[in-house]
Amino acid sequence: MSAEPEPRILARPEHPVSRKNISENTLKVLYRLHNQGYKGYLVGGAVRDLMMQRGPKDFDVGTDARPNEVRRLFRNSRIIGRRFRLVHVYFQGEIVEVSTFRRDPDPEHQDSGDDELLITSDNTYGTPREDAFRRDFTVNALFYDIGDFSVVDYVGGVEDLEDGLIRAIGDPDVRFQEDPVRMLRACEFAGRLGFAIEEGTQDGIHRQRRELEKASAVRVTEEIVDLMRCGSADDAVGWMMDLDLLEVLLPEAYDMVAVEERGLGSFDRTPAALDEMVAEGAKIGDAVALASLLLPRVMLRRYDIEAVDQRPMSRDAIGAMVAEVIEPFLARLQISRDRAARIGAALNGFHRLAEPGLQARQRVDLARRPWFSDALTLFEMLVRATGEGGAELDAWRSAGAKIGAEEQREQEERKSRGRSRRRRRRSRKRKKGGSGGGGGG
Repeated sequence: MSAEPEPRILARPEHPVSRKNISENTLKVLYRLHNQGYKGYLVGGAVRDLMMQRGPKDFDVGTDARPNEVRRLFRNSRIIGRRFRLVHVYFQGEIVEVSTFRRDPDPEHQDSGDDELLITSDNTYGTPREDAFRRDFTVNALFYDIGDFSVVDYVGGVEDLEDGLIRAIGDPDVRFQEDPVRMLRACEFAGRLGFAIEEGTQDGIHRQRRELEKASAVRVTEEIVDLMRCGSADDAVGWMMDLDLLEVLLPEAYDMVAVEERGLGSFDRTPAALDEMVAEGAKIGDAVALASLLLPRVMLRRYDIEAVDQRPMSRDAIGAMVAEVIEPFLARLQISRDRAARIGAALNGFHRLAEPGLQARQRVDLARRPWFSDALTLFEMLVRATGEGGAELDAWRSAGAKIGAEEQREQEERKSRGRSRRRRRRSRKRKKGGSGGGGGG
């Protein structure tokens, strides 16, 4: 049997990863593992981002210590998960995730069908090499070793980082059957990092795109939400369209193109508009992220109905139409009742904001509605995408600002009343028993 090839190891002078860019709490975890005789590696996206001299959003640790051993080392920790057992180490304001090195799981331990590769349990422990080869993409499989400050590359991730490529590790068909959500992640990484997707990986995504129908609907939904508010939704959605992933998950999104082809506005720019808003610091809620993909179909349906009826739709009719249009999407992704209600409210609220002839007082009343913020975000997204409706957007922002000022005054008044009551309580003196004069006898 031939020997396994040695990993590519970049010594400290050969890479840009510095401890000063790793959180203090993560370093505590790494050093404690190392000092207790275990391997302590920074793993995953954090190494990728540090190699690109970007700031990671979080830090994950890999080790050869088993979850119970990690738990014994850190009193401030807890073991979580069933499919994939992890240890969360808790610090003030930060959670450091620690995972034991794993290898490809045994097929007999999976709950998928006999002819399926879908991974349902992933607690088969392994070596650092095996752990690297079971990860999704080469650029996410780099390790930073706290023992000697080197970067360890078993899969060619350093070269793909330099070339700007998202490449599946191993056989793309197998990788995407094991976990179909990886196909969405490939599009998100390509969009967020400004990378291309390697040709063989693209072919695998296109061949296996129907596997997404087997994936957990909850995970798919969360991945779509993350993708739409990652700040690079335009490029990521473009990759999803090019690889026909939207055909499986979100056929509604193709109406972004259909609306423009019919001369009804530049709806295909809605992801780019969201990106602009994220870049400016806007917080995009999950309901808005999902509603933004449904809005073009809703608008197209309304246009068709009004063209046939030759009159504007009533509010009730719009509400019924919105519910009908979004129902297949809600069922396909098994959206929770609460989230579905917020998506519907945002889309209905958008149409309220688009009503003509509203007076300033009516705008202020509508700005008090619980759906106003989400509806206003959708309205701003469309204004940015189409270049129309800027004056209306300003009017709605002004109404929202008035409500914000009112709420701030009310909050300050409540605080003031609370301070006044506390001062009155402190000023009351307790009466002492007796007159203190000493009596009688």
